[in-house]
Amino acid sequence: MMKLKFAIIGCGRISYKHVEGIINNHEEAELVATCDVDIEKAKAKADEYRKKFPEARVNEYIDYKEMLQKEDIDVVTIATESGYHPEIAIYCMNAGKHVVVEKPMALSTQDADRMIETAKKKNVKLCVCHQNRFNKPIQMLRKALDEGRFGKLINGMASIRWNRNMSYYTQAPWRGTWELDGGTLMNQCIHDIDLLQWMMGGEIDSVYAQTGRFVRDIEAEDFGAIVVRFKNGAIGIIEGSACVYPKNLEETLSIFGENGSVVIGGLAVNRIETWRFADGKDSEEEILKDQEGDPDTVYGHGHTPLFKDMIDAIKNNREPLINGEEGKKGMEIILAAYKSQKTGMPVKFPMGDFSTLDMKGIW
Repeated sequence: MMKLKFAIIGCGRISYKHVEGIINNHEEAELVATCDVDIEKAKAKADEYRKKFPEARVNEYIDYKEMLQKEDIDVVTIATESGYHPEIAIYCMNAGKHVVVEKPMALSTQDADRMIETAKKKNVKLCVCHQNRFNKPIQMLRKALDEGRFGKLINGMASIRWNRNMSYYTQAPWRGTWELDGGTLMNQCIHDIDLLQWMMGGEIDSVYAQTGRFVRDIEAEDFGAIVVRFKNGAIGIIEGSACVYPKNLEETLSIFGENGSVVIGGLAVNRIETWRFADGKDSEEEILKDQEGDPDTVYGHGHTPLFKDMIDAIKNNREPLINGEEGKKGMEIILAAYKSQKTGMPVKFPMGDFSTLDMKGIW
């Protein structure tokens, strides 16, 4: 079976997970090129791959457009600064390449829609990296929801209580800016927000938020609180912080229904803490015992199955689990939260066009 040829654009903090995803799917995928405006970073990612496959031919580039011209590539993964995702993704898809893009897929509803439309127009696959959807406990929770074990959904909570100190922002000055990043809701909290909306029915009625810039000297928020009313009547509550002293405390997803309560915590929403259902189909004690340990980082283990799902989607001509439409949902809740902070009012869906750039000068 022919292997899909991958290229990585953007070789910074998260890109090693893209290398890992390709390596762990090596029977069906191979890395052929890396690209970064800092060529040393591109070389470092290529070297990571060559450590595992010494005979591999991986070329390094500064210009992704040159790379696309010179290389035979099937899939491009994009791990650049968030604000550059749409431009690069649309260029690659227009060149006929399938695209895996890190979260958030874009920083405006308009750009996200353009990416989705381009994928359809060019008949290529677009996948957004919300890798925690593949966590075993998250998959178990989704199955319980699909089976109706919760009964009527009441509320869900996403608590992201983390620390990002000023050195985190100063070492990469794009972080915390409205142009290229957004604040803690858009950067750190989007994974848990995506999981919350996925579990609670997805369709949003309205969003109300209060955010603030408390202790980090950045353009965007370092803390945000959001209340989401879903169209099914359930309520979502989101607490997102980069200010927890002195280090990361938790990332927790809680789902409550008339007949069930589930809480998933751990370093990367990877460990069940509560599992209680009225139907008595399984034992909470046994489930809590039978669990894997925490991953090495908050990025978790999900990139490998996410890449596997994308490869399978390409080969079988189906949509990946987290396609463009799915990738937009969590991002749109956050943009609605920003709009709510700006206007002081709840934001009804559909929310229309909004961008992080509309937040400039908010404080």
